[in-house]
Amino acid sequence: LLGPCGIKKMTERLVMTMPEAVNASGMARSAIYLALKRGNLQARKAGRRTLIAVSDLETYLANLPTYQPDA
Repeated sequence: LLGPCGIKKMTERLVMTMPEAVNASGMARSAIYLALKRGNLQARKAGRRTLIAVSDLETYLANLPTYQPDA
């Protein structure tokens, strides 16, 4: 889709708020903040809002260890 200036419109959001990240990931809010504190996940601040790039959250989740049931 093209916007009025001929620039491609973005149909998907680039970032999400902390509540949206919690909802999308299924993780606890405290677990996401812990990942931020450890440097495993990046966030940006816009005023008081903490924003997480969708691509960063996807990468973080993809790099979590896989479940290994006990034998």
